[in-house]
Amino acid sequence: MPSHQAVAGEQAVKPEFSSNQPSSMAKPSEPNRNPKYDPSKKHITEYPITWENWYQHVNWLNVIFIGGVPLSGCVLALWTPLCFKTLIWSVIYYYWTGLGITAGYHRLWAHSSYKASLPLKLFLAAVGGGAVEGSIRWWSRDHRAHHRYTDTDKDPYSVRKGLLYSHLGWMVMKQNPKRIGRTDISDLNDDPVVVWQHRHYIKVVVFMSLIFPTLVTGLGWGDWWGGFIYAGILRTFFVQQATFCVNSLAHWLGDQPFDDRNSPRDHVLTALVTLGEGYHNFHHEFPSDYRNAIEWFQYDPTKWCIWTWKQLGLAYDLKQFRANEIEKGRIQQAQKKLDQKRTKLDWGVPLDQLPVMEWDDYVDQSKNGRGLIAVAGVVHDITDFIADHPGGKAMIRSGLGKDATAMFNGGVYDHSNAAHNLLSTMRVGVIRGGCEVEIWKRVNRENKEGAFVKDDFGNRIVRAGEQPTRISRPMVSAGAA
Repeated sequence: MPSHQAVAGEQAVKPEFSSNQPSSMAKPSEPNRNPKYDPSKKHITEYPITWENWYQHVNWLNVIFIGGVPLSGCVLALWTPLCFKTLIWSVIYYYWTGLGITAGYHRLWAHSSYKASLPLKLFLAAVGGGAVEGSIRWWSRDHRAHHRYTDTDKDPYSVRKGLLYSHLGWMVMKQNPKRIGRTDISDLNDDPVVVWQHRHYIKVVVFMSLIFPTLVTGLGWGDWWGGFIYAGILRTFFVQQATFCVNSLAHWLGDQPFDDRNSPRDHVLTALVTLGEGYHNFHHEFPSDYRNAIEWFQYDPTKWCIWTWKQLGLAYDLKQFRANEIEKGRIQQAQKKLDQKRTKLDWGVPLDQLPVMEWDDYVDQSKNGRGLIAVAGVVHDITDFIADHPGGKAMIRSGLGKDATAMFNGGVYDHSNAAHNLLSTMRVGVIRGGCEVEIWKRVNRENKEGAFVKDDFGNRIVRAGEQPTRISRPMVSAGAA
């Protein structure tokens, strides 16, 4: 997919985009998040929590749905035997409702990473309601704010406020709508399935989370009470906690192979818990991609389902970010990590910070007992290394006070990359007129045709074989006839 740039003969201004376009703002007839919300009234979150008003800060409806109902289910389960068929149905329905969130709420509606046919939309809207996590419109609006304002005060479930807050706190404590980042949901307001589900959300939740799974077990094999407890209440609790892990665990556990400026991370454990949503660092970098996992061995059942739906004609226009850009991000982050490691290592005094030494002074110092050796115009003090030289004391002493460039680069022994790196930590000066070193210093000073690769911290990167002391051996030619 090439980048779109204007070419010769193509108009920069296109007439069809110059006319008045319809507003992207919500229409008065569209459903509001809360019809009773008054922005001019001071919100409860603007008051400090005290013993007198703490209960006003709590979102009691969510406490009942997220805490009270599952707790009652756990108690009732003590007196309700678990039928094997009910267990199998509970697991199946767990995956259905989980996909309603991951493939529906998240990848289809929040990120528009693919398009779905009407039957598939209705299915995902229905089973997504069975997860009891809010309407598509409400869920997607907050999730878009989360992506736009990740790790800031405008992030509805920022992990910077604590792991527990990002997992549950943002749901059970009231949030100030004025503090949540604004997002555009005009596309959701134009989707009849989204509008229908939002307007009839309570009916959808009650039927899909409790009545429907109970009807299946009751009419199927007569286990009415077991279906209500296990496939209804407890299944809802588990799918909720799994989804909440995307907000908490996926921002706390794992690696950051694409970007580490924000908290999202990749980890297989989170992926196993969340039906493939655990490769969250990739997702935050490439949110429009219908995949969360791009490697064949990575666990992402949501991706596999979307791909299967495409083969069945139920989904289409599956979006994938260009592989070239994905690899760019991976390499840039890898280079950033290398730069961070590089700063912790001793690369020797930079050449432009070394004092200049006259050749006569260099020879005089060597004759008077100082272990100096010159390689490629750089003076090194090897006094403490002479006894440890792998080639023996006599060999290294033969180069003291001389130009040992040829000796070091194959005249006596073609030293390894490690030897060049070790030698760089012993620099004490440069010889005036020392060939390439002096040229490098002059070009760097005058800013003329001197292009050197630098890391993120402005330090010059010296790669293997590019050390100043590494001089290519001259080509061997035939002697004169």
